[in-house]
This record gives sequence, structure tokens and C-alpha cells, in this order.
Amino acid sequence: MSEAATPFVTAAPGLLASLDPLLREWLPRQRWFAGKGRPVTGFSPIAATELLPAPGLRPGTGAPREQGAAGPTARLGLYHLLVRVRQPLVPVPGAPEHPGDCYQLLIGVREVLPPRLAPALIGHVTQGPLAGYTVYDALYDARPAEVLLEALRTRDRIGPLRFHRDRAQEIRSGLVPRLVTAEQSNSSVIYGDTFILKLLRRIVPGVNPDLELPLALAREGCPRVPPPTAWMAADLGGQPWVLAVLQPYVQGAADGWELALRELAKGEDFAAEARALGRATAEVHTALARALPVVTLGHSALDRLVGGMLGRLEEAVHAVPALRPYAPGLRSAFTALGDLAAEGRTWTAQRVHGDLHLGQCLRAPDGEWSLIDFEGEPARPLAERRMPQPPVRDIAGMLRSFDYAAHSADAPVSGWAETCRSAYCTGYAEITGRDPRTDPVMLRAYETDKAVYEVVYEARHRPGWLPVPLSAVRRLAVADPTRSP
Repeated sequence: MSEAATPFVTAAPGLLASLDPLLREWLPRQRWFAGKGRPVTGFSPIAATELLPAPGLRPGTGAPREQGAAGPTARLGLYHLLVRVRQPLVPVPGAPEHPGDCYQLLIGVREVLPPRLAPALIGHVTQGPLAGYTVYDALYDARPAEVLLEALRTRDRIGPLRFHRDRAQEIRSGLVPRLVTAEQSNSSVIYGDTFILKLLRRIVPGVNPDLELPLALAREGCPRVPPPTAWMAADLGGQPWVLAVLQPYVQGAADGWELALRELAKGEDFAAEARALGRATAEVHTALARALPVVTLGHSALDRLVGGMLGRLEEAVHAVPALRPYAPGLRSAFTALGDLAAEGRTWTAQRVHGDLHLGQCLRAPDGEWSLIDFEGEPARPLAERRMPQPPVRDIAGMLRSFDYAAHSADAPVSGWAETCRSAYCTGYAEITGRDPRTDPVMLRAYETDKAVYEVVYEARHRPGWLPVPLSAVRRLAVADPTRSP
């Protein structure tokens, strides 16, 4: 079955149609919804599965239960939906429609929503099989979260849903769930300080690197990434649709971004942590190079890479006029890389994290660092996210993250970002024997590409942050990467 084929439906007929008007209002307000700024014009079901029948309805039918047959779950219904969201390409009446992103939804159904679930409200259904009921985001509710964990523990199969588990890892029943309420591009539930379930929201068919790479690293015995304990997928059309991943929860761990900001606020040096983080990154890269193929990037591959960078720069200059004075210097960062390739220089490429920054790193209470969230940049096509890349791509992302942290401090510390950047590269070299600073042309090209992306993002979503990447743009536009602006 392809994405456009007849949907797999085990839920009540007419379910999605009854939810349509509510989802049109609710979805665009979610942090993880990628189509903001364009109206939702409709939905196409890919799969709809009943996990718990709605109160008062017979399972899978949408018809009322017989008298006295409500059962112990009658006060709660639970539906799993994979839906493609139709939107115009641009927010203009009559514009052609986007093919549509697919989203994963867990819809809870109750006759009356308790006050504790008010933040989860989607709306009150007025038509179809759920007319008269209230629907809400079920991850806010303990019972639906328990249903997911139990299905993973028992390796269940429900309609097209498949629940897989590493047999070597035990999942105890009775772990109390709690939703992570911090803003994320996905949704996470912590179970009793033992596991964390990451439920992907924007779904694409195929092998998802957020499962693929941690599994590969676990086989290599790499301790820097929590090994997947279990995962949830959909069996649709002979290819996997990875929906969620359960991993050990690092209790007491500090998020790298929050830790950096705390140290900055106290005026403390972060160099030792940056160096340790560089070592952790290098250990992950080394393990990935052992586990998965490493390729050589020759002239033609570098031409495509440089062409992509130049194309993104031209689009960015068109979108953000503030970039125009720096465009020639930024362009030279990419053409310098192309010139080296033309002279016969080659580089190696391998699987990498793909979206590495301080927020993707955790420091345990014992001081050890872990890397998480191997999904890559969600806006990129899956095939692109799974392509081998020069490891410097991850390094450039982390260097830019130190710069962001330095600019986020209420009282900036002079030289803080530069010290962290140096310490991180030193730590990386201690493991690999290769200091990223010894390849300044490649490093400058990837830092420039990342800064250009940041300029466009901030101009569109957070204009107050635009000076942060623009300050990097001024530095990177200098033709000689070893000179200060």
C-alpha cells in the first residue's frame, strides 16, 4: 500500500469526518505542527485504529453499546490516527495545495473532560459517531499512556500497529507516566523515571534514523546513546512507519542548553564540559563509522554539496535583505570548498547525528554526556537525512550552539563562546586524532551554511533573535577563515 492508497481503518466509520472541524482549529496551534501560516483545508486518513472503544459505543462500529455492556473502560475511548493534512502551498485563496504532511495523533474520548485535562482539550464533537463527546490529546492522560507502554511490554499487534521490544531489556508494568510539557518538535512521556517514550508527530514512511542509528550504536556498545528498549511502528504497504521509540531515562540528567545557560548566569567557565562533549561526539562518530558504511566524497559529490549550499544562500538573500551586504563573502566560503575539490581534494562522509546542538545532549549526574534525538532536521526529506555526511556537519552545529548560548545570557561573558568552541574541538581531537580546525575551509563552509539557515529561521519566526546569526554571518563572510572580522 502506498501513502495514497486506501486507508487502513479499524476505528468507527466516519471518525475522521466527525473530528475534521475541530482538528482544523487545534492542529495549527501545536508546537510540532509544521504547516503554520497556511490554512488547513482537509484531511486524508492513512490509518485509524481503535485502541479503546469510546464510552457507550461498541468496539469498531460507532454504534451504541447494549444495555449494561459498558465494561471497565466505558469512561474513556482512545483512537490512534495517521492523517495527511491538506494545505495550500501559500496562504492565498485559490493557491495549489501541498501534497500534505502526515501526522500521528492519539485522540482521547470522554463524556466529560476532568479539569486536570483542560490543557489537552481539542473540542466537543457535534456530528458523527462521537457526537456529544469531548475529544482531547490523549498523551496528557495517564491511562492512554499506560496502554502504549503495556502494548510495548507485551509486543502487541493492534490493526496495523506493531509494538517491538528488545528482549534483553525488561519493561516493568505499573510505571507511572507523565507528559513532558516543554516545547518540542515531537511529544515525550516519562515512565516512572525509568523510560522515556518519544512519540513522533510528523511521520514519513521508511527507516527513521531516530531508531536506526541508536540501534546501530547499541550493537557497537557505544555508551553515549541510550539504547532503544522498544519501539512502535505501523505496517503499511510493506515499508516501516516508525511512530515512537522507548529508551532508558537518564534520571537527574541536565540538558546541555540549560546547563550552559546556568553556568553563564553564574559567570562560570564551561570549557571542561565543552571538551567532554567534544569527546562524546567523537565517540559517537567513531562508533557510527564502524557500524555503517563510510564513503569518499570526490569532485562530483562535492560539486553537488557546494551547489546545495550556494542555492540555499541565494534563497536566503532573497528572503532576508539584511544578508545582501555579506553575500559575496558568504559565497566565497562555499566556492573555496569547491576549489579544493577541483584540485583533487577528497573527504570522507559517514552517518552523523544531523542536527546536533546543546539541546540534543544530556549530562548525567556522574558527568558523562549522552547524545539524543537522531531524527535529523525534520524539514529535510528522509532520504537526505539518511545520507552519509562529513562529520564536520555535526561539529559546525555544536559550534553555532555555543554562540547562541553566549548571546542568550543576561550578562554576556567575554570570550565564552570562543573558549567553548576551542575546548570542544580539542576534546574531539583527543578521540579521533583529527582536530576540526585543521580543515578550516570545510568547517567554515558548514558553519556558514548553518548560520544562513538560522538567519532565515529567525527572520521568519523569532525576529528578536536575528542579531545572533547575523553576528556569525559578519565573521564568516571574511574571506580568510583564520582572520577576525
